[in-house]
Amino acid sequence: MQSHIHTEADLDAGLAALGKADPRFVALLAAAGRPPLRRRPDGFAGLAAIIVAQQLSTASAGAIWGRLAAAFDPLDHAIVLQARPARLARIGLSAPKIRTLKAIARSIARGELTLAMLAELPADEAHAALTAIHGIGPWTADIYLLSCLGHADAWPAGDLALQEAARIAFSLPARPNAKDMQALAEPWRPWRAVAARVLWTYYRTIKGREGAPTPALPSPASGRGKGRRKPKREGKNGRRA
Repeated sequence: MQSHIHTEADLDAGLAALGKADPRFVALLAAAGRPPLRRRPDGFAGLAAIIVAQQLSTASAGAIWGRLAAAFDPLDHAIVLQARPARLARIGLSAPKIRTLKAIARSIARGELTLAMLAELPADEAHAALTAIHGIGPWTADIYLLSCLGHADAWPAGDLALQEAARIAFSLPARPNAKDMQALAEPWRPWRAVAARVLWTYYRTIKGREGAPTPALPSPASGRGKGRRKPKREGKNGRRA
């Protein structure tokens, strides 16, 4: 079974399999078009970029990342581990983000975390390895696995835009929470990352069309797509950057 999405051909295979598993995605693709591959760099720098961007505007995150990359070139775990917190703070990093980057750097230096090996693990195991590190929440782990490593089954259930996309696409009575999203996506394994790409693309498309109607979607087979409990408060890192 294919486990990663590295190329456009991989994405095409995932889209075909997802459409067979849940015909509603065929309608979403017809409404919004094919999602982009959008891969990010992996390794320490790739993970650090996700952490830096959390809960910031694109402009603010870009400015801070630019200063960080200029100050530490190349940006790797060893140099961040040695960097004084005061210097990182002057670059614009918050105290929690500094602690998280330091914790990641220490885990790598001690051999507790090998980022290159995460690509060889099933998505759920890789997720557990990342969230075991202080400061890395479920959202951060899943975005890294999906966009940096290309795990085909990564599923950022706490992503607010993804939750809202699911609410609109599947006519849910309320925005699902992370637990609801896990149940909703269970029938889409091992292509949940492909489902996320489709839903994000659909969400961007309908938000860009003022007054655009949502497409009529076929009913899911065997009651798929349920899990409509009232949303709860977001957990750690349960927001898109």
